[in-house]
Amino acid sequence: MIELLSAPTPNGWKISIMLEECALPYEVKWINLGKGEQFAPEFLAVSPNNRIPAIIDHAPADGGEPVPVFETGAILFYLAEKTGQFLPADLRGRKAVMEWLFWQIGGLGPMLGQHGHFRLYAPERIAYATDRYRAEALRLYGVLDRQLARHEHVAGADYSIADMACFPWIQTWKAQGIPLEEFAALKAWYDRLKERPGLRRGMAVGRELINKRPQDDAEARRVLFGIKDEDKV
Repeated sequence: MIELLSAPTPNGWKISIMLEECALPYEVKWINLGKGEQFAPEFLAVSPNNRIPAIIDHAPADGGEPVPVFETGAILFYLAEKTGQFLPADLRGRKAVMEWLFWQIGGLGPMLGQHGHFRLYAPERIAYATDRYRAEALRLYGVLDRQLARHEHVAGADYSIADMACFPWIQTWKAQGIPLEEFAALKAWYDRLKERPGLRRGMAVGRELINKRPQDDAEARRVLFGIKDEDKV
């Protein structure tokens, strides 16, 4: 059984999608980010970077003690190897999946995260920051759109962990104010993938727990954004 320590965020949904697609039994332990539960010693023992998600595999392939894994790329890779699913065995296919997985982790996720922060949550609007991250978000959408104009899926012909890593961040397009219709190949991919039953189940995990306005809660403002009431503008 997989224990998933998570919260309803794009990074958390990457892993619930993978678990659903692989039909692996799992249980979710919710980490309340607004209350600072990501800093609890028991969570840091699994995820020392105090970020969700993390997993604990209670039935590892070697039959030994439970295996903790943190960082979404490492978790997706671990689960793909564990199940033999969504990661090609051939050299070139595997290489392509790893390239696009690392592209998402190093670029798409962080840049959309920063753009979303300055657009939606910052206590004051800073035009330079918003414009800078929006430009980078649009550039990355263009990179992915060009890739998907040549391939059915992110890393080639087959659905893989690279698609699972990208989808939850692309689904924030409305909140981020990204004109998805301007990226025809990317929109077509998005529309195809959102009909996958496993992906839909994974994306539904924890939806009822989403706090759409954490900036309205004093404790969440302090924990998530480092903003105290006396700092508010």
